[in-house]
Amino acid sequence: MTHRSPTLDDVIATLAVNRVDDLRFRAAQLDNATHHIVGGHIAGQALMAASLTAPGRTPHSVHVYYIRAGDAREPVDFDVEAARDGGVLSTRQITASQNGQILLEALASFTAPLESLDYHQPMPDVPAPETLPPVQEQLAAFADEHDGHWVRPQPFDLRYVDTPPRLAIDAPTPATHMRMWWRANGFVPDDEVLHSCLLTYLSGTTMVEAALARRRETPISTFNALIDHALWFHRPVDLSDWVLSDQFSPSGAAGRGLTTATMYNRAGQLVCVATQELYFGRTSSAPRRHDG
Repeated sequence: MTHRSPTLDDVIATLAVNRVDDLRFRAAQLDNATHHIVGGHIAGQALMAASLTAPGRTPHSVHVYYIRAGDAREPVDFDVEAARDGGVLSTRQITASQNGQILLEALASFTAPLESLDYHQPMPDVPAPETLPPVQEQLAAFADEHDGHWVRPQPFDLRYVDTPPRLAIDAPTPATHMRMWWRANGFVPDDEVLHSCLLTYLSGTTMVEAALARRRETPISTFNALIDHALWFHRPVDLSDWVLSDQFSPSGAAGRGLTTATMYNRAGQLVCVATQELYFGRTSSAPRRHDG
């Protein structure tokens, strides 16, 4: 059976977790051909559940550890512990479980508005998103591969500044950066928490490509699994407009790959920094070392 990619409405609907009681929530998953729960998606749900216990405050960071895989055909339970509520910051611990087994542990921090010094590093000088083709056009030559995987409609419009992984595998040298513009393919309600949760979902599904490009692989040519995932939300993000993600993989070792992304809005403001580590497992080939 061929599963389509989720629509933006699918993602938003499943981020709307159901409240069971004050600190307990349940949410449906996005099913797929492998029935594997998507790491960025369940992390976004965990952040949404925690946010509902900190009204009037918005996320400024979330740190996630993925414990084990789950079954996307079944819902996931989220238990939230209100660890602390201070004058400005609130901390929440979230445990996601399915059938009594822990899938995810997370800490999320929320903040009240606060006036302070505001600075950030400048956005890289890159082409505007309107001058770049959608990824489906870039990969049109591979439309027959994997049941049309590369050209399927996606919940977000992706415009690559650098070569996407399917093309990068044939490049003369491994790509050092994977810069791309993101924008929602449809309407997103004006809700800062929702946009932060969507960014958590999106970063969890795209940042892997920076490590894959260094490995000369694609998301469907090799096994990979998220180990941990952290995001810092520095300024409100609006995914109904374009966001630039500047991604790179500073290290790959012992079957793992580390990736970092710095994200900017159209005005050039830094909105988020994210880091994640992925597990690629053992390989049959001899270890290779690449410096630089």
